[in-house]
Amino acid sequence: MIDNISWVVAYPEILLLIMACVIALVDLGVKSPSRTTTHVLTLLTLGALAVLLAMYARTGQVVTGFGGMVVTDPMGNWLKCFATIAMMVTLVYGRAYAASRDMMRGGELFSLSLFALLGIYVMISGHNFLVIYLGLEMLTLSCYALVALRRDDGRATEAAMKYFVLGALASGFLLYGMSMLYGATGSLDIAKVMQVISAGGHNKQVLILGVVFIVAGLAFKLGAVPFHMWIPDIYQGAPTVVTLIVGGAPKLAAFAIVMRLLVEGLLPLAADWQQMMAVLAVCSLAVGNLAAIAQTNLKRMLAFSTISQVGFLVLAFVAGTSGGDASNATNSYSAGMFYAVTYVLTTLCTFGVILVLSREGFESEDIQDLAGLNQRSPALAGIMAICMFSLAGIPPMVGFYAKLAVLQGLLASGAAGMIQLAVFAVVMSLIGAFYYLRVVKVMYFDAPVQIAPIEATTGVTAVLSINGLMILALGLMPGGLMTLCSDSIAALFR
Repeated sequence: MIDNISWVVAYPEILLLIMACVIALVDLGVKSPSRTTTHVLTLLTLGALAVLLAMYARTGQVVTGFGGMVVTDPMGNWLKCFATIAMMVTLVYGRAYAASRDMMRGGELFSLSLFALLGIYVMISGHNFLVIYLGLEMLTLSCYALVALRRDDGRATEAAMKYFVLGALASGFLLYGMSMLYGATGSLDIAKVMQVISAGGHNKQVLILGVVFIVAGLAFKLGAVPFHMWIPDIYQGAPTVVTLIVGGAPKLAAFAIVMRLLVEGLLPLAADWQQMMAVLAVCSLAVGNLAAIAQTNLKRMLAFSTISQVGFLVLAFVAGTSGGDASNATNSYSAGMFYAVTYVLTTLCTFGVILVLSREGFESEDIQDLAGLNQRSPALAGIMAICMFSLAGIPPMVGFYAKLAVLQGLLASGAAGMIQLAVFAVVMSLIGAFYYLRVVKVMYFDAPVQIAPIEATTGVTAVLSINGLMILALGLMPGGLMTLCSDSIAALFR
């Protein structure tokens, strides 16, 4: 580990901050309603950042800076790289949608997206409680504004208000938990907190109470039951492009802060927080899958689907350590990272199809809006079917391998109750397959209810096709991405 090379650690954040400000200033002189200059400059910035982060990640170095408050390591760099690519793809998919709904009158969509990404960067790199909280607030405040970007839309305004109120409550939980940990250990640095807990020099009762609040705050950011109330309303009420911004890249940041706080900071207390995570996983799998069956709104169905997918992701943290034995940790946590990355990839593709099908004055939000899609566009129907099969965990899509990897980590831990948890997860996945396959049935076997032509630019079509093919290719050949995740997680335990 290399210590205290502060500016090297923060190069990506500094570049992103500078370019976000530059793009906001440049946009003041842009007169085109489609904001071509701003759009291209944003994509170039994100592309350059993705390349820079991939280069950092490939070195395999762990570097700390700013007195140990910030860290750059392979896991963080790869997650930031994938989050950058996810934001870039989101803006490609959503440009036409935003332009047709007067959301690009100013450059707020691009500026707020970049500041949200900056918050993701800070969350992932933070190695201090307050730095992580600073990144979290930067992300959430940007998302609040994005959800309310269509000020004349009552649903979007209502969704933003709900998001703001519940988000403030969750932030309070997280901050209160951090204050408890500070009181128990005397430090805000994650590495020092780990040292104090490992040495036994802490107040056990205060520490456990702090862990409870920390887990509650993290559960909200992940969208796990019973802290899931905001997800269906925000997914349905927000403009679809904003729904994708909120439901895509931030999931990688949520995974990262769970790793930073619970694994890097509180691993000696795994026996305590793993029990809480197990309850969250069971409740999320049950509520997410059962509630999704009753939905007719496609975005709301995908919101409950997200809750069930988060349940599977949380299982990876349940399996990490057992009875103080961390030998299974790398496999379990790397399976969780693989699951998070591939879920975001599939979410991008799913909402990309919805955005393409939406047009001025029409939101392709209901499941029935996809009726007969195969007759209107076999390519889009095929891509959407790949997404649904992957989310359902049907081979050979990548979703199957992601679920299998998590279940293997669960069974390999050998702890009591793990077999029952795995069986429950499989049963819930079988129930969840119903509402995913219902979408496929509607696309291929129902009569079309829409006759309007589907308009999409060549660039959007190409990106969407690549996105769909990657879901299939990673399902057939998952080894490369799994090795990348495994190596990144292993670097945390060196």
